[in-house]
Amino acid sequence: MSPHIPVLAREALEGLRIRPEGAYVDATVGGGGHAAEIAECLAREAGAARTLKRGRLIALDRDPSALAIARKRLAPFSNVSLFHRSYAELAAVMAELDIEKVDGVLIDAGFSTLQLDDPRRGFSFQMDGPLDMRLDPTTGPTAAEFLAQATEPELVRTLRQYGDVGPARRIARAIIARCRRRAMKTTLDLAGAVQEALDFVQGPPDELRTVFQAIRIAVNDELRQLDDGLRQAIDILAPEGRLVVIAFHSGEDRVVKNVFREASRPFDQLRPDGRIAFRVPARLKILTPRPIQPTEAEIRANPRAHSAKLRVAQRL
Repeated sequence: MSPHIPVLAREALEGLRIRPEGAYVDATVGGGGHAAEIAECLAREAGAARTLKRGRLIALDRDPSALAIARKRLAPFSNVSLFHRSYAELAAVMAELDIEKVDGVLIDAGFSTLQLDDPRRGFSFQMDGPLDMRLDPTTGPTAAEFLAQATEPELVRTLRQYGDVGPARRIARAIIARCRRRAMKTTLDLAGAVQEALDFVQGPPDELRTVFQAIRIAVNDELRQLDDGLRQAIDILAPEGRLVVIAFHSGEDRVVKNVFREASRPFDQLRPDGRIAFRVPARLKILTPRPIQPTEAEIRANPRAHSAKLRVAQRL
């Protein structure tokens, strides 16, 4: 298997501003691409600074298969700790390690090509496999189980909210019909339902991608987990610590923008009678008014990067 290619790696490292004695978190280690860059940078910075006290890297991922790959890739680095946890559990992991503050957190949201390319995981509409879609296959309902329990109105909301699917009602109706026939068990079953609903479209409809995206997001509760993870990351950042987030679609990026915007503004804490008790100061300074996007050269080398947007904020 070829090494995982991290998206916007140089820009992520610049955003984190690695210090030789710092503590950093890669909250979505995946195949270990970004984590290896961070670990190498820590070693390089420590050598340049001639310090005996090394920095450390804490790496998390929901996917045990990804962790196994990352563990092999990061084996040369003794200052890396890996955890089978979601970034929505970031505060709990830090408490277990007895770490109060870190100097940087990286969140590379969404899912990886390692997962997409494995037909057993059920993420791709182009390969036949079980309709699973769980980022953590050890817990929670599969996509097939989620669809079997969903009502038509619930499924319409899911498709519109998480995939911006225009003909959501037509597609939801076709999916529910297949579920009632107990014919919704594989990725090709789901793809077939979308194509049946849009049988007037020549060739594979564009909605295949967005329907799979919407159901994957719902199954993994991705946007709520991202919101929780961002807020916990802000809490554990030391003053001047950096939060770097890479999003791959509009829903993810919207969550990042909203959390960053909220944390970058002061607000009034009210008493029960509605009067102002005190003003809570801003917690973040946004360092990227516009997101950083990959160059054409990076997109050619790594097509997965094409929709990536990187945002950076600093703890005040």
